[in-house]
Amino acid sequence: MGKESKKKEDKLKKNDFKSFLKKRAPIYLALIAMFVVFVVPEYTKGTLEKSFPEFSAEEEQVMGILMKYDGPNNSGLTVLEALENKINEEYPDEKIFDHRKTTVDLIITNIDSEEYKVNFNFKSHKGEMNYDWNVNIVSEKISSSDSESKYIIDLVNYYD
Repeated sequence: MGKESKKKEDKLKKNDFKSFLKKRAPIYLALIAMFVVFVVPEYTKGTLEKSFPEFSAEEEQVMGILMKYDGPNNSGLTVLEALENKINEEYPDEKIFDHRKTTVDLIITNIDSEEYKVNFNFKSHKGEMNYDWNVNIVSEKISSSDSESKYIIDLVNYYD
């Protein structure tokens, strides 16, 4: 008798679990689908920083100084954010960083022991943007050599 009651309990437990899943399966599937549709794309979204090539330690230091520069008053807007905003203004309704024809070229050249030249070239299917900066790694001073580059630095310097 003990064996028969155990078998009945096991069958009841298995049936209860099956019925539990059958009743709630659409809810679980809907939750998984919502996760895949809304959450996963946000984590895989392309950004400007993810488009950067690999750098050596010295080049990484120069890029850190340039991209994290937030003006003399620590205004809150960095060069990286200003560049992303400028690119998003040019391509408002596109996921431009995920487009296959979008490339970011960064060329860092050593001018002397303290100063580096950074050429930032953003190319997409509709055109390109070019910026040139000089970065002093000792004083962390950034200067620009053209009007577009100067505009980005001025935007960061005078941001409120």
